Amino acid sequence: MGGAILHGVLDAAFSKSAAAAEAIKSRPVSHFIACTKTAPSAERLRVSLPAEQQPHVEVTSSQDVPVEIMKKADVVVLGFKPFMAEDILSSEGVCEALAGKLVISLLAGQTPQNLTRIVRESSTGSFADPVVVKVIPNMGAQFGESMTIIETPESPIPAEMTEIVNWMFTQVGAIKYLPQSQMDLGSVLVGAALAAMTVPIEGILDGCVAEGLKRPDAMELVLKGIRGLSAALESGIHPAVLRESISSPRGCTIQALLALEKAGSRADYAEAIIKGTHHLKNMDK
Repeated sequence: MGGAILHGVLDAAFSKSAAAAEAIKSRPVSHFIACTKTAPSAERLRVSLPAEQQPHVEVTSSQDVPVEIMKKADVVVLGFKPFMAEDILSSEGVCEALAGKLVISLLAGQTPQNLTRIVRESSTGSFADPVVVKVIPNMGAQFGESMTIIETPESPIPAEMTEIVNWMFTQVGAIKYLPQSQMDLGSVLVGAALAAMTVPIEGILDGCVAEGLKRPDAMELVLKGIRGLSAALESGIHPAVLRESISSPRGCTIQALLALEKAGSRADYAEAIIKGTHHLKNMDK
């Protein structure tokens, strides 16, 4: 996800396009340090960057917790696996490195309060707490189509920090602030639910192939149809009303819908959302 966000921000605000040139005038971030776990992954990231973007990015790797990089940065983005938070943030030197800084957490299931606690308890010294903002983008970030949710901070944070968070994630799509009580469900909706939606799409493609249509042709038709569906739903049409409006007597649409209802697919998707949300709610307990 870190790589997707980096590519998305660079393409939006650090390319040669006229729109990007206009964005340069107001961008609050001008340089990035990307730290990967291994040298090969760092090299893959480095060579994937266009020449005009490379001066704005320093790519490095570290098997250990990159405390020196945290010290060097003004803003730190946490993009590791959520279960690794305790080990990484309790490492020696992290508390001092993050003191008073804006820390953007991409860790689903980890609250800003819990991350702050881990950092604070990792040191016996007296350092200012970091300002942790929880942000959950999705796979569309690399293509400028992310739906990113941002947790409304418990207490107001400095305006310049809010500006950085908003700027960074509007470069890769749309943003929406949610209260802490809704962040776990929101995380499932913008992340896991999109992955879950690939399952019926793949099933539709399999059916098309079985009926004689080439998979690439079927994919083209399905994707165009999804764009039309999205536009219709965004206009305010309820999903049930939409289904009814295109289900004609003895037609193919109602036959397809009845097959899905018989399989109980709708209940399965509801259960998937519920289970995913409960899993996140229990992560830092």
